[in-house]
Amino acid sequence: MPTKSKLKKRKKTLVIVESPAKAKTIEKYLGRNYRVIASKGHIRDLPKSQMGIDFDNNYKPKYISIRGKGDTIKELKAEAKKAKDVYLASDPDREGEAIAWHVAHVLNLDQKDKNRVTFNEVTKDAVKNSFKNPRTIDMDTVNAQQARRILDRIVGYSLSPILWDKVKKGLSAGRVQSVALKLVIDREKEIKNFKPQEYWTIDAEFKKSRQTFKGQFWGVDGKKVDLPNNDAVQNILAKIDKKNDFQVENVLKRERRRQPAAPFTTSTMQQEANKRLNYRTRRTMSIAQQLYEGISLGKQGTVGLITYMRTDSKRTSPVAQAEASKFLNENYGKEYAAKGARHFKNQEDAQDAHEAIRPTSVYRTPESLKSVLTTEQYRLYQLIWSRFLASEMTPAVYDTVRADITQNGVVFRTTGSKMKFAGFTKVYDNQQEKNVELPELNDGDKVKLAKSDNKQHFTMPPARYTEASLVHSLEENGVGRPSTYAPTIDTIQRRYYVKLDGKSIVPTELGEIVDNLIEKFFPDIVNIDFTAQLENDLDGIEEGKKNWVKVIDDYYHPFKKELDKADAGIKKVQIKDEPAGFNCDICGAPMVIKMGRYGKFYACSRFPDCRNTKAIVKKVGVTCPKCGKGDVVEKKSKRNRKFYGCSRYPDCDFVSWDKPINRNCPNCGHFLVEKRNKKGPVILCPNGDYKEEQSSEKEAAES
Repeated sequence: MPTKSKLKKRKKTLVIVESPAKAKTIEKYLGRNYRVIASKGHIRDLPKSQMGIDFDNNYKPKYISIRGKGDTIKELKAEAKKAKDVYLASDPDREGEAIAWHVAHVLNLDQKDKNRVTFNEVTKDAVKNSFKNPRTIDMDTVNAQQARRILDRIVGYSLSPILWDKVKKGLSAGRVQSVALKLVIDREKEIKNFKPQEYWTIDAEFKKSRQTFKGQFWGVDGKKVDLPNNDAVQNILAKIDKKNDFQVENVLKRERRRQPAAPFTTSTMQQEANKRLNYRTRRTMSIAQQLYEGISLGKQGTVGLITYMRTDSKRTSPVAQAEASKFLNENYGKEYAAKGARHFKNQEDAQDAHEAIRPTSVYRTPESLKSVLTTEQYRLYQLIWSRFLASEMTPAVYDTVRADITQNGVVFRTTGSKMKFAGFTKVYDNQQEKNVELPELNDGDKVKLAKSDNKQHFTMPPARYTEASLVHSLEENGVGRPSTYAPTIDTIQRRYYVKLDGKSIVPTELGEIVDNLIEKFFPDIVNIDFTAQLENDLDGIEEGKKNWVKVIDDYYHPFKKELDKADAGIKKVQIKDEPAGFNCDICGAPMVIKMGRYGKFYACSRFPDCRNTKAIVKKVGVTCPKCGKGDVVEKKSKRNRKFYGCSRYPDCDFVSWDKPINRNCPNCGHFLVEKRNKKGPVILCPNGDYKEEQSSEKEAAES
């Protein structure tokens, strides 16, 4: 039997993961014979100061240690020397595979060794099972990541100097970000070029016995008819005799089943978190990373609460499905649990490398974890948990009725819907359908017209992109992959190519200049089909079907020709300073409006002799209610939330989340504010002494 001193000297097995948080969790699962440390992301990359690619040697990348990672690399080497075995357990995606390969290179590990372990969830069973089946590093996956990195470097380091020279310093262009920017700008062009089309509707209210119900004009003599103008409306109204009864015809009663949505992919999670929780894409991914890596649950230790959050798959494991079925039977009843395994169809170009995003155990309900999660973590976990559980539930069932209400050939149509069985909506409802109950209607029934209301409308332009809808569009067009959506959107905002107006993404003047140059001289880069095909080629490399050098070669040569033409053909763009309309309060010279990295600002025209600058602020036309001297101006918080403050800050510290107006409360004298909700603006007193409903913009336009 070994002595205590020998046990102490026994070498441990070293496991290298990406994040320190995950390292602590996994070390607890594996026990005292394992030492788990973190590489803290990538440890090698292409150099920042040069292209770092040998074009004459099959695009061989020149990797160097990342600045600031020296101590981490020393620790990895020291621990590897002491270890009995070394396992590489970075994330189960392309980036994770590449990190494992770089770490193996730095530690001189044999690439033929089976030292790579992956797990889709950070739970004790999943982690321990992964060590039963280690594998070699997947070089096809590594090469797919290398190809993407090299292509992005070629595009970025070739275009950025041109933009610096021809437009202004500090600009950049990228392969995927250029397509995202083009989508935003093309949508803005659609909005500007949109010509509203007039149309009318006739809404009616009918009465049967004492019950009233609504209907809408549908057509004439059994054919659908549009109402392009008021003349068409009057022609229809002339056919109606309000004193006579209308007849109920073509009553169609049926049962409708509404199926649950699939569990989350990266894209759908980002979209729903943006819509429901108002989370930006980067924020959503940061919170999801925390839930994946593990949360301390007290006596249970640290546990990963969700599966890997970068995935394009809707597939879930049979074990998770069985657990969900058991949970539903125990807590909701057998009528709510789906009969048999449910399968959701993936998108055509999905990699399907990992499961959909789901809780690692449905028995860890959001409510049971509320005390150990932050508010943000709780809200996102609740969204993921409920979406997955709903996906394993039975459909919601509705009784629906559709009927035509006719007189003299004029057809009004009414529809009703009543929930018969809640099904999955008991847990998660992404449509919030309302019951519309009708009286009992049968063919031949007589009803009376109580009132009718004809309204003029105009078609609306397409909505601007939000982060949610832009992610959806990128995914739909096959541009980028789950890991790229958040950084792509973040990049075009940081470069000030776009800005946020509420939730809407609006292109800036700078973004339009950059997009125009790239579209004119590098059409392939902003060609959605071309970029989507390249993503498919990268998938082909990962699947071992394509050679990574050839994929780069096929892309680079046409790009090089465009590059040579552009260098000679692009003329320098002058971003002219606009007069600000007032003088510098330091030297008296005229102030101008300049374009900076973070948008426009006021600057002295004598720069650099005078360096006076001022932020451009939007006045709301109200004198500060606190000091009575400054103007109330619109500002943005660090999280881009709009608020209002005094222009004399820091001399006056007045702030308000709601917009102050030039009126005081008739009851207490406090200034009133305008608060916006879904129905429209509301004027109210912050003290709660007064409230005044306003008509919505939609109602105002229709009146």
